[in-house]
Amino acid sequence: MIVRKLRLQRGWSQDQLATMSGLSVRTVQRIERGQAPGLESLKALAAVFELDISQLQESEMREANMESGTGVTREEREAMEFVQGLKGFYGHLISYVLVISLLWVINLVTSPGHIWAWWPMLGWGIGLMAHAFNLFKLPKLLGPDWERRQIERRLGRKL
Repeated sequence: MIVRKLRLQRGWSQDQLATMSGLSVRTVQRIERGQAPGLESLKALAAVFELDISQLQESEMREANMESGTGVTREEREAMEFVQGLKGFYGHLISYVLVISLLWVINLVTSPGHIWAWWPMLGWGIGLMAHAFNLFKLPKLLGPDWERRQIERRLGRKL
């Protein structure tokens, strides 16, 4: 996460970081997801961020403790993960709109008397709604809060 934070502070994309460091984009992605980098990758990243390898390693180690100003706090980590999820949701939404629009055009051009485009729209729409519920932590009908309330109601007292 420290690599992602340093990259975002400089306004670089993963492609730009990969190009500047000589690493592959896939390697940068793996490191940002938490996989431990090898010594050569650490050297390349330290050079790009103008840090000593020891500083980069210490930052990775301190990340768990969060006493450092360059580390990634729990709140920052959660925010980064949320934005990553939001990015995925927007991609899902855009592809849904484009593909469903295309299916409607195909349906209306090829067989206007028989409307079949409702079915993929409905099925994919349910999946899109599930993605939104999961990302935005919308209330779950039968989630832990519901279970707790049901148990308390059954017992007649608070847990």
